[in-house]
Amino acid sequence: MAVTLTEVDHGCWEANDQMKVDLSHIYHDAPSERLPQNANTFVQSHLSGGGVFCCALFDDRLLAAVSVQKETDAWWLAYFCVRKSMRRRGIGSRLMALIAEAAREQGKALRVEATQLQLEDQLLLTRLGYRPKADGVYFELNPLAAGGY
Repeated sequence: MAVTLTEVDHGCWEANDQMKVDLSHIYHDAPSERLPQNANTFVQSHLSGGGVFCCALFDDRLLAAVSVQKETDAWWLAYFCVRKSMRRRGIGSRLMALIAEAAREQGKALRVEATQLQLEDQLLLTRLGYRPKADGVYFELNPLAAGGY
């Protein structure tokens, strides 16, 4: 399944009803204990706070999403989720590779705060090339140092 990367910011979300529905479905499929608040409130709060979602797009539908806070030197990723019906098809790994490619093109490191991660999340990040940094406070993928993803 050939997915592409699309970025959803507040303006895009406001203008596109299908993106609202898709993001809602993606995060409703997440276990409730893995989100800081209910799915719709989480999406609205993240976008209103200046965050974006990097999403896997296929056939004009969002299948997976990662919340992103962009800083000067790095993008902070959190709350990665794939639609339940689309899991185990490589969509999540492809999305993370596309995000790494976009970060490399913009000269940004990718970081994930370690305090929110369960063991399986840490294993996935390690498999994707992320390494613990700052005494384990966060995981980082530096696409420039790694030669890309």
